[in-house]
Amino acid sequence: MRWKDLVVAQIAHRETQPVPYCLGMEKDVAARLDEHYGSDRWRSLLQNAIVSWGIPNTIVGSGDSSGHFTDLFGSVWQVDRRPFHLVEPVLREPSLTGYRFPDLEAFFVPGWKEEALAFIRENEGRFVTASFGFGLFERTWTLRGFTEMMMDAAGDPAFYDDLVEAVAEHQLAVIDRLLELPVDGIMFSDDWGYQRGVLLGAARWRRFIKPRLARMYERVHAAGKVTLSHCCGSVAEIMPDIIEIGLDVLESVQPEADQMNPYALKAQYGRDIAFWGALGSQSTIPFGQPAEIRAEVRRLCREMGRGGGYILGPAKSLQPETSTENAAAVLEAFLEQAGVRWPA
Repeated sequence: MRWKDLVVAQIAHRETQPVPYCLGMEKDVAARLDEHYGSDRWRSLLQNAIVSWGIPNTIVGSGDSSGHFTDLFGSVWQVDRRPFHLVEPVLREPSLTGYRFPDLEAFFVPGWKEEALAFIRENEGRFVTASFGFGLFERTWTLRGFTEMMMDAAGDPAFYDDLVEAVAEHQLAVIDRLLELPVDGIMFSDDWGYQRGVLLGAARWRRFIKPRLARMYERVHAAGKVTLSHCCGSVAEIMPDIIEIGLDVLESVQPEADQMNPYALKAQYGRDIAFWGALGSQSTIPFGQPAEIRAEVRRLCREMGRGGGYILGPAKSLQPETSTENAAAVLEAFLEQAGVRWPA
C-alpha cells in the first residue's frame, strides 16, 4: 500500500500495518543527525505519509533591518528571535471601520497553482493537504493583540463576534481557492488550547468559534476532502464539539496537557475522530531515555493504531533542545515500525 492509502485507511478507522507516520524537526536537529550518522542518507529513508502545500506569503511581508516586518494584514512582527512574536497589531481599537482584509491575490500570487500542482505531482503516493496558516481564533489575536482579543471576547462580545465573522468569511474565500487543487484534505492550524484548557473558555469558544468552523469544515467536506487541524494544548473539554462539527483528524494530541492522555482519548473518542501525534514533546522526547522513547513509539502504534484512527507523530516537530541521542532514537523508532532498519 502507498502511504496515502494507509492514511486514508486510518482516517476511515481501518487498522493498517505499518501505521503511517510524520516526523518533522528543526534544521539544527537534522544537521546534528547528519553529523551523528556521518551522512545524510537517513533523510532519504524518512517518508512522511502526510505532506502539506501552503499558500505563499501567509506570514512574510515587508521587512526591515530591525527584524520587524509588516504582514499582509498590516500587523508588525519581530522575527529575528525565537519565537517570533507580535509587536504592533493592525487593529489598535475594537473596530473594523476603515479596515480592509487583504485581497486574495496577495496570497495567490501569479504561478501559485502551477507551484502547487508541481508539489502534488512530486508527492504522488502521499496524502497531500493544502494549508493557509493562522486559523480563525489565531487570526483574531494577530489582528488585535492577544490581550486585547481576550478582553474583546469577554467585554465587547458584539465587536468580537463581528471580527470572527469577518475573519471567517475571508478564510472561506481562501479555502474555496485551495479546493480548486486536487489535494486530499485541508490542513487547518489553530491553537485553541493551552496547558490547562481552552484559552477562550469552552463557552466562548462554542459561541464565537464553533459555528464558523462548522461552516468551514462543511465547505471542505462538500468538496470531498478531509479536514485536519493542528491544535496545541488541552481541548478535552471541546472534543465532542469538534467531532460534532466534522473534524476528521486532530493533530498534536499533546499528552502533557490536562486530560489529553492519548490512550484515554482513543478509548473515549477513537471511533469518531482520528488522532495524529501524541509522542510527548515536553516529556518523552526531551527527557526520556532512548529505550523509553522506542518503547513509547511501539505502544502508540500498538494501542492508538488498534482499529485504525491514528497517524504516528511527535506532538511537535523535534525542537532544538532535543538531544542528538534522543532525536536519533525517535528517528530509528519511527523507521523501525515502518519496516526500515536504520542504522544498517
